[in-house]
Formats: sequence, structure tokens, C-alpha cells
Amino acid sequence: MPLSSAIASGPLERHQRRRAVIRYGEREIVVGGCAPVVVQSMTNTDTADAIGTAVQIKALALAGSELVRITVNNAEAAAAVPAIREQLDRMGIDVPLVGDFHYNGHTLLQDFPDCARALSKYRINPGNVGKGAKRDTQFAQMIEIACKYDKPVRIGVNWGSLDQALLARIMDENAARSAPWSAQTVMYEALVTSAIENAQRAEEIGLAGDKIILSCKVSGVQDLIAVYRELARRCDYPLHLGLTEAGMGSKGIVASTAALAVLLQEGIGDTIRISLTPEPGGDRTREVIVGQEILQTMGMRKFTPMVIACPGCGRTTSTVFQDLADKIQTFLRDQMPQWKGEYPGVEGMNVAVMGCIVNGPGESKHANIGISLPGTGELPSAPVFIDGEKRMTLRGEHIAEEFQVIVLDYVRSHYGKQTA
Repeated sequence: MPLSSAIASGPLERHQRRRAVIRYGEREIVVGGCAPVVVQSMTNTDTADAIGTAVQIKALALAGSELVRITVNNAEAAAAVPAIREQLDRMGIDVPLVGDFHYNGHTLLQDFPDCARALSKYRINPGNVGKGAKRDTQFAQMIEIACKYDKPVRIGVNWGSLDQALLARIMDENAARSAPWSAQTVMYEALVTSAIENAQRAEEIGLAGDKIILSCKVSGVQDLIAVYRELARRCDYPLHLGLTEAGMGSKGIVASTAALAVLLQEGIGDTIRISLTPEPGGDRTREVIVGQEILQTMGMRKFTPMVIACPGCGRTTSTVFQDLADKIQTFLRDQMPQWKGEYPGVEGMNVAVMGCIVNGPGESKHANIGISLPGTGELPSAPVFIDGEKRMTLRGEHIAEEFQVIVLDYVRSHYGKQTA
């Protein structure tokens, strides 16, 4: 096979989807079509605590979440939504809010019209809108309110709360087959059918097709891949990706990356959320960073300058390069809320922090800025490379501080608006 045929050119062309727009004020988030994949997150505060929820939303937005979902589970939460929106406006945070409704959404949206107006999008779980004769009526009430206020809706199916009547119907149909499907296949079919049938029902009620986003959340990697491949094949609505319960720490990150990377590489997915279980005292913004890093390392989006650092080995018994890599990475991410406006394009910058001479100089030359710190037994000097050329050598106890200044000077000189 010729080498050119073996080299992947990147993610496949995105599956052609309808184009939904989520608005707040002058801000528009486009989902689907040819738009970039959107990163979203969800609060874990008590929504009735308007100030606490607004503070967390601000942190998520500043970390890069382009949509933030909040639980609207009772009257107190619904009443707090307009206050949350007002507080965010006072803080200069224009991120669109998504209301997450289960069981009583039809009542809350009807009884609290200010809540219905303040939200930019509704999330409806068709398995939790009601049972029996009430189900269709209550689903219709929510869709009618979305139509009234011109709000897009994510119809979010979840295998932990699947519509049992629909599942029973599909099981009966399967039992009548000459060669019945496996239980796993029946579950996949129920998820996909639920999403598509409820989307069609929403359109029949009056919601425009370009106001609908679908998701079929599961917690298994292979299950998610199988379900979304089928969902993408059978409809053209924009699709929201994510494991419904990814897990904690490295397990949650690895599982989410394994599932989403496959689908995104195949051109499937228009919004993503990394549903990490926070560690005790952990930062909720971690899920936003992981989502951004998946997209950026795959070459699909650029959010913040990337730090390339070696893992260390017996040549690098000093921890200086580890400390410097951590400081630079934190510094760059902390600056991005301000830099996005001041230094357009800086999110594509690469910085290399290497630990010895084996790959240090070479890797540093590939980055915009790179430093090769001395390994064990090497001369106590650190050559700095800028745009592939060695420009200087740092020595002494203040290498970290001096290198950070060099990085900042590079950003100002190469990405400032005056250089455009």
C-alpha cells in the first residue's frame, strides 16, 4: 500500500445534519450543519440556590463550556432560573442555559413562564414525561411551550430511563421474528426508535425540525458507538454525544475519550458532554477541559495553547521539567478568557517543555516555543527554541519565571491584533 494511502487525513467529513441554533441575546451557538462540535456541561448545584448556581455556571463558561445545562426539578428551581439568568448578565456571562426536565417539566414550564423564557433550550427525556394516557399529553404540552417561546429542544433518551411501553412493544415485535434479535440489539433498537419517533411526534405537534437535537445516552463504550452509528444512519437531526455515567477520574476520562473519539472520527456528533463524577472536592470544570482536549488533540477545534511534555525517565531524575510544564499549562489556560479577545489565534500555539537532550531539542523545534531542560548529568543549561531556531539559553534558579516571560512576549508579538 502506498504510504500516502495509509496516512489518515484526519476525521471523516461530518455526517450531514440539520442546523439548529441556540440563542441568548446576541450570542448564537450553531449545532449541526458544518458548525464546529460544541462543548457543553452541567451544574451540580441546587438550582434553587440562584447565586451558587450562577457562580458555578460562570466558572464552567470561563473554562470554555459553550452551553450549560441546569436541573429544573421543582417549583423552587423553576422560580430561580430567571434570577440565575439575571445574575449571569450582571457578571457579563452570556452562555446559553439549557433546562433539564423530568417527570414534571410540563407543569413547571406552564406555571413558570419566566423560567420558560429565560432558558435557551429545553432537554426532555421521553422516558420520564409521563405514563399511559398522560404521556402523550404531557409531552405535547412541553413541545407546545417550546414552540410558543421559539426554543430548541434536545430529546434525550437514556437507557436508564427508557420508555417501558415502547420497549415492551419492540420486545413483542422481536418475539414474532423468525430469527429474534439479541437482548442487546433490542435495547439498541428501543433507544434509536424512541429518539426518532419522539422527534417526529414533536414535528407533528408543530416544532420545526431545525429546533430538534437528539441523544441516546448509555454508559458502555461499545454500546454508545453502536447506538450512535445507527442513529446517525437513520436520521439527520443534530446529535449530542456523551456517556451518561462516564465514571470518576481516569476511568471516566478514558471511557469518554474511547467512545467519543471513534464517533467523532467517523463524523458523528455535533455537541459533546463529558459526564465525569467529580472527586471529593474536585473542580466541576474538569469535564469541560477534558471535552476541549478531546476535540483539540483530534484536530477538530482549538481552545487553548497545547503544552507538549515528555513523560520523564531515568535520565530526568529532576522534577524541574514537570513543575515547569504544569506551571506553563496552568498559566496558559488561566489566561485564555482574556486572551481570546486580545490575541486571536493564540489557541493554536504549541509549547514544548522537555526533560533532557534525547528528544528535547528536536521536539522543541517543532513547537512555536520550546525549552529543553537539563537531564541527570547534563550541563545545567536550558536551550530555548522559537519557531524552530535556538534563540537563547537559560541558566540558574529562575528558569521557570524567565521562560514564562518569553512565552508571554511571544504571544504579545505574534498574536496581538496589531500583527493581523
